[in-house]
Amino acid sequence: MKENAAGGGTPFHEWYMSSRRALETVARDGGSIRAYANAPWCAMFVSWVGEKAGLRPTVGWDAYTVTWAKWFRANKRWGAAPKPGAVVYFSWNGGGIDSIDHMGLVKKDNGDGTITTIEGNTGNGKVEQRVRPKSQVVGYGYPQYQA
Repeated sequence: MKENAAGGGTPFHEWYMSSRRALETVARDGGSIRAYANAPWCAMFVSWVGEKAGLRPTVGWDAYTVTWAKWFRANKRWGAAPKPGAVVYFSWNGGGIDSIDHMGLVKKDNGDGTITTIEGNTGNGKVEQRVRPKSQVVGYGYPQYQA
């Protein structure tokens, strides 16, 4: 996975731009679908994962992290426990839901104040497994996975 020089051009950008959700988010937020071509893409990556897993209705999909987190909260699927498979939302300055900067998926709670995650648009524009301190977490969205 490699971004173009403008920070975009990934398969996740292309997929999101061709989705009906891109039309909905442009109608909601303004701008144009083409503006997503080089936008930050952590949310597009998680959206793509949910789509490929056939779980879009419970994982959600959006290009804007704050709106997506608020969707989980409004649907009473928001909390503070880092459960495997949860969507995790980060704020680098320690703020609340309106200050979310980044998101990914929880792989595991390491039991030492950190979590292991899978994230897009991290590590110089890659998809990577990361270990992050829980102190950077704003909250978690809980998709309804089938057992």
